[in-house]
Amino acid sequence: MTWDEFSSLLCGLSADSPLGRIVRIRSETDKETLKRFTKEQKKIRNDWLRRGKTKGEADEKIIEKRDIFLKNLADSFRSAKKGR
Repeated sequence: MTWDEFSSLLCGLSADSPLGRIVRIRSETDKETLKRFTKEQKKIRNDWLRRGKTKGEADEKIIEKRDIFLKNLADSFRSAKKGR
């Protein structure tokens, strides 16, 4: 399926479809609306927010490992240059 086809199908979904309801729950930011969420809606939203947090933490670890690798690589070039 091409992106254009997928995109047009997605745009055609009603806000009352199961996917539309999930997206609405996940993206809600109004505090008053959040207070009225059911237990199930709160779980859906919290699971989504936790997923994002975990991904962010994973990204930080990847960045940290990358930085260590680049520092070690730079140090090895500096050492090789001094040894000439």
